[in-house]
Amino acid sequence: MVTEEALFFECAGDRMLGILHHAQGQKVSDIGVLLVVGGPQYRVGSHRQFVLLARALASAGIPVFRFDYRGMGDSVAEPRDFEQVSEDIRAAMDILIDRIRDVRGAVLWGLCDAATANAFYAGTDRRVIGQIALNPWVRTSEGEAQAFIKYYYLKRAFSRDLWRKVLSLDFDAAAALKDFLGKLGQSRGSGMGSDSDNRALPERVRDSQTNSKQPTLLILSGQDLTAREYENRVAESPEWRQWMASSDVTLRRLDDADHTFSRAIWRDQVAAWSRDWIRGLSN
Repeated sequence: MVTEEALFFECAGDRMLGILHHAQGQKVSDIGVLLVVGGPQYRVGSHRQFVLLARALASAGIPVFRFDYRGMGDSVAEPRDFEQVSEDIRAAMDILIDRIRDVRGAVLWGLCDAATANAFYAGTDRRVIGQIALNPWVRTSEGEAQAFIKYYYLKRAFSRDLWRKVLSLDFDAAAALKDFLGKLGQSRGSGMGSDSDNRALPERVRDSQTNSKQPTLLILSGQDLTAREYENRVAESPEWRQWMASSDVTLRRLDDADHTFSRAIWRDQVAAWSRDWIRGLSN
């Protein structure tokens, strides 16, 4: 049975809550995991994903700390997005390192915008030993539209269900065309100021990842628009492609998985990959 400890701690004077999962077994890892939650959700995660992951890793001898950043779950203060949680991550890192004295550093684990928040934070803290990034968030309206056209419409064009509806005259061609043209317009960029600001996000994620000195386990879902958009951005950048192909990056894919790895078989595979990769860092 994994020992779990609820802890209150502070960040900039605000109270936060986290759950520390103490490692079990004869061989305890000297590397912990700081599980950063993407928003808007709290430390339990979709379909209890983060609880089950933390318990699986702790049972394998890897201590884990998962927490609510300020404004989420049981942590107080105003809500904030993934670009405003660096102080929260640092405060949680302090707790993990202080409470588990044999830990020499931690791997940052994050899904979606938490993976992006971790990428931004990692270079600021020497205690970060590596990152596990699942379906990193690089969303822009332009990039979303491009991914939607490339993957959804192409797949839809070869769908038997679509052609069955067409032949039975149960298909709204005008609405479908309007939707497609709308996505096509977005994919070419709107020229609005907000889009210009948003388009900077992929560039910042690219720079954070390619300049990182830590190893990265990158896990991508096959049935996820966020992962497809990320891969599109990587494909556009020679520097990004070189980073992904380097020895610093271990790439794993689950072709049938959705964004949150909602089935037990997918969740267990993610936990096993995470466990084995962390063990490799300890060797």
